[in-house]
Amino acid sequence: MPNFSGKTAVVTGASRGIGRAIAVRLAKEGARTVLCARNRDDLDRAVREIEQAGATAAALPLDLRMPDAPDQLAQFALKRFGQIDIVVNNAGATKRGEFSALTDADWADGFALKFFGAVRLTRAAWPHLKARSGSVVFISGIGGRTPGPLFTIGGSVNAALLSFSKAMAENGVRDGVQVNTVNPGVIRTSRYTARLEALAAQQGTDLAEAERRFVESEGITRIGEPEDIANLVAFVVSPEGRLLHGALIDMDAGATKTI
Repeated sequence: MPNFSGKTAVVTGASRGIGRAIAVRLAKEGARTVLCARNRDDLDRAVREIEQAGATAAALPLDLRMPDAPDQLAQFALKRFGQIDIVVNNAGATKRGEFSALTDADWADGFALKFFGAVRLTRAAWPHLKARSGSVVFISGIGGRTPGPLFTIGGSVNAALLSFSKAMAENGVRDGVQVNTVNPGVIRTSRYTARLEALAAQQGTDLAEAERRFVESEGITRIGEPEDIANLVAFVVSPEGRLLHGALIDMDAGATKTI
């Protein structure tokens, strides 16, 4: 198993779902972990979980849509732990819906956090990652490769992240910083639960049957768990995963059908 003792990891969107699972996994493997999200109470609960497991964590509630917030996060990590070895850019949810109903504000909000928040944090942390031969992971999504009609914002934001990740990987070759992207498929988060409840109500079935039908209709093996993504990220940023560089890794139970 990976051992991240002596390393500091910064994880955004870490109060719940995928981000929380990643933060918990890295911390339990020895990383001093800095968690960031907007909700202080959820962050505090995540930190307590990590500390109860005997690991080290600190949290900073910030709205990473604000231009100065990513630099604040990087400075907080440096002040608290003296270095930055791993950055996981996970924060950001985008609005689904019919294209004609999505406003300019919806589009701006979608890019503000998931794209620009990641760009700014990567820029703020890069000199410190370079000094430590560190790693950056972007959590994007399969919609960046296979967009759908109700996911015009998310697909566009994710595609931008994929392009940014490839460009930064070239800088990483020069500077000794590993850069990769993970594209989750459908993961059991609060957003998925809300979608499943709506499907069940629409179909007049229970949640288990609605999920069975959804998995069948999507042509996938199962719904992913946040821990599935956390396990992959832990491998990618470990010494065993160091050959991965500039990779766009689909972890989606077979949802992506294209080459």
